[in-house]
Amino acid sequence: MSEAEDPLKRMKRRHKRDLRVARAQGMLQGVLAMLRPGDVAIDCGANRGDITALLAATGADVHAFEPDPYNLAKLEARFAGTPNVRLYPAAVGTRNGQIRLMRASNWDANPDSASVKSTIIEGVDGIAEDEGIDVPLVDLPAMLRELAATGGPVAFLKMDIEGAELDLLDLMLTDRLFDLVRLTVAETHERKFKELSQKLRFAQLRAAVTETYPPTRVNLDWI
Repeated sequence: MSEAEDPLKRMKRRHKRDLRVARAQGMLQGVLAMLRPGDVAIDCGANRGDITALLAATGADVHAFEPDPYNLAKLEARFAGTPNVRLYPAAVGTRNGQIRLMRASNWDANPDSASVKSTIIEGVDGIAEDEGIDVPLVDLPAMLRELAATGGPVAFLKMDIEGAELDLLDLMLTDRLFDLVRLTVAETHERKFKELSQKLRFAQLRAAVTETYPPTRVNLDWI
C-alpha cells in the first residue's frame, strides 16, 4: 500500500498538522496580547485580511501586502475605514520592480478557494504557469532596514507567500535581518515544489534558522 493510500500515515500527517495549527494559534494570541498602538506589524500574503484585521485591532500600524487583484479588492472594501492599515497591491521579494503572478489551475472553477495559491514562483504544483498577471514587487529587506532606521524594530512579521519565502528567508538569515524584527513567522511551502533541489534548500534553511534563532524570534511553522 502506498503512503497516499495508507490511512494510518494520513492520520499521522493530519495530527501533525493539527498540532502545528494549535501552536500557531497560541503564538498569534500571544502576539496580539503584546502588540500596542504605534507598534509596526507586516502581513505578507494578506489574502482576505483575517490576520490583518486581528493585528489592526490591537492599534498597531499594519502594512499588508497582497498581489492578487481579486483579493485586493476585498481587502480595500474590508479596511476602507481602518486608518492604521496600509494596503500594498504588491508581492514581496528581494528587489523592487515588476513580477508575474500566476494563479492556480482551478482558478476559474473556484476563485475564492484558489486565491490562496497565487504565487510568483515557477515550479509549484497546481499552478497555471502559461498564464499570469504583472504585479509590483517590493523589496522587503530594504523596507525592514528603513523601518528599523526610522522607528526601531518591527514588532511582528508574518509571511505566507506560496514559495517566495525561500529566497527572502535565506537573505534575511545571511544579512541578520531577523534581528530587525521581534518575531518573524512564516509558512514554508517545500511540499509544493517539484524539484528536489528546492526541497533541499528548504531543509538547509530550516536547519540554519533553528541553529541561529529560537522559535520565539523566528518560527517557520506558521500555518
